[in-house]
Amino acid sequence: MGAEFNYSPIEKTCLTLISARKNLRHYMLAHTVHLISRVDPLKYIITRPVLSRRLAKWALLLLEFDIIYVPQKAVKGHALADFLADHPIPVDWELSEDLPDEDVFYINILPAWMMFFDGTTRKDGTGASFVFVSPQREILTYSFVLTELCSNNMAEYQALIIGLEMTIDLEIHFLTVYGDLKLVINQLKTKYEVHKDDLVPYHHYAIQLLMELKHATIEHVPRSENEQADALANLASVLALTGDEATTIPVCAKWVIPPKPSQEETEHESNVVFVFTMEVEDWRRPFIDYLQHGKLPKDPKCRAEIRR
Repeated sequence: MGAEFNYSPIEKTCLTLISARKNLRHYMLAHTVHLISRVDPLKYIITRPVLSRRLAKWALLLLEFDIIYVPQKAVKGHALADFLADHPIPVDWELSEDLPDEDVFYINILPAWMMFFDGTTRKDGTGASFVFVSPQREILTYSFVLTELCSNNMAEYQALIIGLEMTIDLEIHFLTVYGDLKLVINQLKTKYEVHKDDLVPYHHYAIQLLMELKHATIEHVPRSENEQADALANLASVLALTGDEATTIPVCAKWVIPPKPSQEETEHESNVVFVFTMEVEDWRRPFIDYLQHGKLPKDPKCRAEIRR
């Protein structure tokens, strides 16, 4: 109740118009607005200099619109209200969805892309593979032979980073990542810490690539519970292909080297000590000694000057 008494009736009407401006700004910018109000002085208060601070602020916000003020008597408002009261809309009535300019605000939300990655380490070499699944269930499969021998965890990070780099090149903004190595997945989710020094730069680089996407989630998929994860290890295309379909799998050689962190990010000040050296004959020394230690020079004349 207290807030209602802070506004006059004319200010309440203007505040209603400001609220409509926030919700219908796109429509009001594109068309000429015919404002019908029972408050006749509204036209003169909004379009002329006023003394009220609130009204002046609101009038400035409405200058961007083409508003024509129409008195309510020009429209048969009561006749329209009486007609709607006499002809209520049935409960099962289907409302028309054909709204003007609805294509401007139409957003087609598609499911996110999916990427399944896997890195494998064997005696004769290491490899990285990943499979993209588009919202339309199209399949893109890639396999890379890593040019250096490494651990299985390193191969997993290599596969993930190569896939994320390709995701950015393809301008994929919404991605769900699936991997079958629980350790790496939990490290990326910050549930586990990265203890091996050789994996730290790759972990940071993978997090950096994930943050470049508009929306990315990463999930663990056990091999024994999901045929898509099994397809990663074997680099097969059973993700969405039928038995009579075939797919081409390009194989390339690659090794990812994560970028070094910039010097500005690594350097920071810690326990900084500033040392000021002063000459022996500095004229400030007697004053400093007196202020810090209460020590006075032996010369009586200098004592009197310092005490002054």
